[in-house]
Amino acid sequence: MEDRALTGAVNWLLERQAPAGWWTDELETNVTMTAEHVLLLRFLGVPVEAIGDGAIRHILHHQREDGSWALYYEGPADLSTTIEAYVALKVLGVDPSRAEMRRALATIRNLGGLAEARVFTKIWMALFGKYPWNGIPTMPPEIVYFPPSMPFNLYDFSCWARGTVGPLCVVIARRPQRELGVDVSEIVNPGTEARMQHVPGSGWLWWVDQLLKLYERLPYKPGRNAACAKMIDWVVQRQEADGSWGGIQPPWVYSLIALNLEGYARDHPVMRKGLHGMERFAFADETGWRFQACMSPVWDTAWAIRALYQAGLRADHPAMRRAVDWMLAEQIPANAPGDWQVRCKGEPCGGWAFEFDNDIYPDIDDTAVIVCSLLEGGKGDTVRASIERAVRWTLAMRSSNGAWAAFDRDNTSEILYRMPFSDFGAMIDPPTEDVTAHVLEMLAVLGRNESDPYVAGGLKYLRETQKPRGHWFGRWGVNHIYGTWCVVSALAQLHAGRDMVERATEWTIAMQNSDGGWGESCHSYADESFAGIGTSTASQTAWAVMTLQWAGAAEHTAAQRGLRFLRERQRADGTWDEPHFTGTGFPRDFYLNYHMYRHLFPAMALAMDRPARRDEGGISPENQHLTIS
Repeated sequence: MEDRALTGAVNWLLERQAPAGWWTDELETNVTMTAEHVLLLRFLGVPVEAIGDGAIRHILHHQREDGSWALYYEGPADLSTTIEAYVALKVLGVDPSRAEMRRALATIRNLGGLAEARVFTKIWMALFGKYPWNGIPTMPPEIVYFPPSMPFNLYDFSCWARGTVGPLCVVIARRPQRELGVDVSEIVNPGTEARMQHVPGSGWLWWVDQLLKLYERLPYKPGRNAACAKMIDWVVQRQEADGSWGGIQPPWVYSLIALNLEGYARDHPVMRKGLHGMERFAFADETGWRFQACMSPVWDTAWAIRALYQAGLRADHPAMRRAVDWMLAEQIPANAPGDWQVRCKGEPCGGWAFEFDNDIYPDIDDTAVIVCSLLEGGKGDTVRASIERAVRWTLAMRSSNGAWAAFDRDNTSEILYRMPFSDFGAMIDPPTEDVTAHVLEMLAVLGRNESDPYVAGGLKYLRETQKPRGHWFGRWGVNHIYGTWCVVSALAQLHAGRDMVERATEWTIAMQNSDGGWGESCHSYADESFAGIGTSTASQTAWAVMTLQWAGAAEHTAAQRGLRFLRERQRADGTWDEPHFTGTGFPRDFYLNYHMYRHLFPAMALAMDRPARRDEGGISPENQHLTIS
């Protein structure tokens, strides 16, 4: 009997494949991306009128009743997000007497004003003379000389923090003040001005910051200009083919600011390429114009291939051929440079990046999932050769604890979190449960088992990180529902850790909502007692259902109720609505709503409900016995 829900989901996906073979959709974030884009244009002297009306519409569309803006849908009021949105609206010409602006200002004042904001927000205000540079933590550009063996070197930071900290060192050293064009003194609560002159904190690293402040006051700083020039060279070398830095907003905007401060005019080729590349990241519809923090075509396409394979499409289907051909072309060349090589010397690259062009930063999570997608949706010698390169690189990127991180090997310097500067999110990229699980799933479909040392090390890590109630943390998806699905998928295909799977199954069933779905708020990153608790969503329900399916509980009442939840809430056009954020940028600080998640994972869960799929397994017949040493 035809599953109309699955048929509708498959048709929706096939209709939206790009002619080149890829899939993607908006990667939604909070309004700071748009607000900071407005501030970037103002700093660089670029007119804002072209995006003004759309940006205003977008920012106001996401304002809540209390006048605030949040980090994620239905999240609590966030002071820094609200300040940046309010200031951007003033720059765009919104009348401060409007009710929306008065409510926003009241929230800012109630939450403590600019003095209580995060470091990034203070830096944005300092760029325009609205916050004293003395109150910004010092990050000297001289760290560009630190070798990788020295603490606080650039490669101790995660790739996303590294790409941001590098140019910020130049910005903080130069202490610019440009015209904002509007007065925003009202965002400073009376009586907090003196406190803004000092960096908050304590400990020996705070004292180091104070010593650096003394050095900053010297009229002559030997080597400072040379350090800034060397840092700028480091930044320029890392510009991606699309003009971005790392394919993500934070290093991109600060790189453009630093370059401009060091004499790169807007018409310089590097600047022109960077500004032009931003046009590709813009998104507009009836709710307004916004800037995406990043894009996810490689990741989305890998999961689309897997969803279609589960639904019965094979390598000879035109959509699968286009997708696989595009994916093969996206694999990063073996001799391509990348920061990952600092801790993994001499290994040819075999990975993929998350986006179209950020080849300097291949990531392990994408690569593992892509290998699975190629095994399922591809065939032929070219596919096999691609997989061989990918597996070798992935195994070489294993950290010393036997697990895998997203971008680097052994990027675990916890001391970075003790710096006064480190309140803006994830400073390091340690191994995580979800990435490790995806690598183990890749090894499972390649025919490896517990006798393999890479598998054994990964399994040991997952056993050590399972929570007492049976779930796992999810670094890149919200949160324990995601992490648990990732791990159970791997364990089931390895035919290993049955006791772990049973505990995870019990937890998953226990966390089902009364409506038959599952949900988890981003708040679970701040308070683990909220693990698995939240409004039911399509993507999280699908992850939970697939957890039960992989665990052998596909016929359990909970799994069937979850599938009924998905079928009943499917839209007439074959997809689902999902306003909640179920993707993670930086836990506790930055969250994502992948608009493809609401479709890809429910489609997979529906496809896996077909008895034929459950009997058939998860790999194409041609690749059933593919083994790579």
